[in-house]
This record gives sequence, C-alpha cells and structure tokens, in this order.
Amino acid sequence: MHARVRHETLAPVWPVQAILDLFALPFNDLLLRAQTVHRAHHPANAVQQSSLLSIKTGACPEDCAYCPQSSRYHTEVEPAPLMPLEQVLAAARKARDAGAQRFCMGAAWRSPTERQLDQVIEHVQAVKSLGLETCVTLGMLKDGQAERLKAAGLDYYNHNLDTAPEHYGEIIRTRTFQDRLDTLRRVRDAGLKVCCGGIVGMGESREIRAGLIAALASLDPYPESVPINQLVKAPGTPLADAPDLDPIEFVRTIAVTRIVMPRAVVRLSAGRENMHDSTQALCFMAGANSIFHGERLLTTPNPQAQADARLFERLGLVPMPDDTVSATLETHAAASPA
Repeated sequence: MHARVRHETLAPVWPVQAILDLFALPFNDLLLRAQTVHRAHHPANAVQQSSLLSIKTGACPEDCAYCPQSSRYHTEVEPAPLMPLEQVLAAARKARDAGAQRFCMGAAWRSPTERQLDQVIEHVQAVKSLGLETCVTLGMLKDGQAERLKAAGLDYYNHNLDTAPEHYGEIIRTRTFQDRLDTLRRVRDAGLKVCCGGIVGMGESREIRAGLIAALASLDPYPESVPINQLVKAPGTPLADAPDLDPIEFVRTIAVTRIVMPRAVVRLSAGRENMHDSTQALCFMAGANSIFHGERLLTTPNPQAQADARLFERLGLVPMPDDTVSATLETHAAASPA
C-alpha cells in the first residue's frame, strides 16, 4: 500500500505549539539540536545540488500573491510557450556538467491537459536518459496523471503547500489548501517521491511559519524533499512591499524544519540571491543539505554556480554522492508508515 496524505484535517504529529517552543529556544541551543539531528540522519558536510528550469513561463490563471507568472498581475515576466525538447536537453546537460544531480522542470499551469502532459513526459524521459534525477511541477494533477508520470520515469513531483492552512486564503484564492492535499495524495498513490515545502517572508507571523512546518510534518509520510523559499519580492505582485524577514528568523525556520522532519532533504531554494554567505553558512549548520544552483529559479535570479563553488570550498562542503541520496530516501521510506 502506498503512503497516504492525512486528509481533510492534518493529524498533529507535531502540534503547532511544540514547533513554536522550538522556535523560542536560544539560537545556539536550537542550532546545536538541529545539527545533532542532522548528523544522525545525513552526512555532515554533503549538500545535494539541483537545477530548476522554467519550461513554460507566465500566463498562469492562478492568483498566488507572490508569483510574477500570474496573468492577473502586471510584472516584468514575459509569457513563453512550452520550451522545445532540444532546448530543455541542452539546459539539462549544462546543469549536469556543472554538478547538478537533480533536474527540475516547472510549467506555469493551473493543471496540465493530457496533451500538455504528453509533451512533458517526453521531456522527462529525455532528461532521465542523461542520468539525472527528474522532478516536475505542473500544478494540480487529475486522476491518472501521476501514474503516467511515474511510468515515464519521473522521480519527484513538486507541489508546495506554500503557507499554513489558516493563512492560505490570504495568499491564494483560486485553489484551496485541500486541492493541494488532493494532488499530493495522487502523487503518493502513484509511488512518486514528494518535493513539498513553502514560502516564508510573506508578512506572516512566526505562528503561521510554525503552522506551515506542522502541516508539512503531518503529511503521511512527510516529504522526502522540503524546499524552504524566502519570498523574492516581484514588482507588480500583491506582496511586492512585504516586510523583509529577519535572516536569523529564516535560519531558525531551517533548524526547526530539520528537527521535525529529520530524514528529509531540506533545500535552500528561492531567495539565496539575496542572502549573505554567513546566513547561508548558518542554514547549513541548521541542517539544510540541498540547494538549487544555476542562474535562475524559474523567473528569479539565483547565485551563479561559481559563487556556490567558492562558498562550498570556504565551508568545506562537498556534493552529496548519488548513492548517499538513494540511501537516505530508502531509509525515509522504511521508516515511514505504510
């Protein structure tokens, strides 16, 4: 039997108050606990490197308040149709040669049609043939679509919760939190691995951040991959003037995520372009062990691969071996309820 998503109401594996208690720990105590948990489940200084490509950009009908790809907002993003296969393959080869272990493809759709899915499946199969792990994010999936992606060789499906259930309606109104859980259920039932995280720095309270982490930890099992994005404020979107999140609070968020989801690969995602190297170093100490690298994340800037290489060298970090990634995921699956 495939693992489940706890449905309708998320069982409080980690109650919000318990997560808030972690947030409230003295900073050094929190990092020590997070690093101890991290070393019990992962190589201490190994970081997985992934690459993300927008294969269909803009003109999205959703109203996500953070997203410059929404057709509802006037932003600098120029809509572009689905990228031709050869162009995607060229980007995948470049990412692989720069050290990427996973290649993620994002398409700005509410939900793919069967014809659109046919095209994405061709992309997945071609990228898989290069020896890369594959991940896609295509919006909501209908019955049977996750199974088709699994049969094509897809490894991961990304579908973020974005924020806590009680805050969700303040950020997105064109789909519900339950819609997201329904897609995650379809992904799990198809036997795909789950990449699911959220966005912080959208003007939310610490309690909302704790609620997001609680919701992620209550997925059954919790995601193998948890991307934590810091809002990249895009002119023209409703969150363009959101207050900056304190970097120490962001590091706390990484540490708490590591503690409550010990076997997950926790990824520094959007927002790294604006992070000082010292903040990133603290995030790695707090248990982050994956990054997106390359020039862009969908439509937002991202540190160049050379800058990442220099940072890795300064911190003594090394790329996570492929067999380590596989072993981590096998341990996660064995420890998760059926």
